[in-house]
Amino acid sequence: MRIFSSVYNKVMAWSRHRHAPGYLAGLSFAESSFFPIPPDVMLAPMSLAQPKRAWFFAGLTTLASVAGGIAGYIIGMYFIEFIEPFIHKWGYWEKFLHVRVWFEEWGFWAILIAGFSPVPYKLFTISAGVISMAFVPFVLASAIGRGARFYLVSGLMVWGGERMEEKLRCYIDRLGWLVVFAIVGVYLISKYG
Repeated sequence: MRIFSSVYNKVMAWSRHRHAPGYLAGLSFAESSFFPIPPDVMLAPMSLAQPKRAWFFAGLTTLASVAGGIAGYIIGMYFIEFIEPFIHKWGYWEKFLHVRVWFEEWGFWAILIAGFSPVPYKLFTISAGVISMAFVPFVLASAIGRGARFYLVSGLMVWGGERMEEKLRCYIDRLGWLVVFAIVGVYLISKYG
């Protein structure tokens, strides 16, 4: 079943759309404060489809993500009572408590590492606001961590170039099903293991 190749073709077409940079910025902002989908899912194909603009896309993603992180910081500082039920509802409460412990111990370094890692960054931005982390180090760590991640993603796409796009196009269905089976496997192991 070739479901993923048709999705891949659509994503590559969307990544060349004239409004794609605006969508990328919006997704980057939202992901840092409340939205669950990381901007890498748009940044990678956009960098692959338009390698001459890859560094621009990485910079745009970084700036929008840091701005979204500031929004998350404000949410944590002033609106934690309002969003706490949603954190519980969406199953993030245990992670949120764990992140707060990391902050108390690591501060700046927790934000820097979270900005680079696949851990939900919004948990860190909101937690930083909750504990009133110093604002300038928060922004600096966010910019370094997020920038390193997004420039790396764009750089890999530029480096791989057309060869990578051809390989992805050839193997995208196998990779897609592999990811689906891995997610189901992890879910089953965590639930019943």
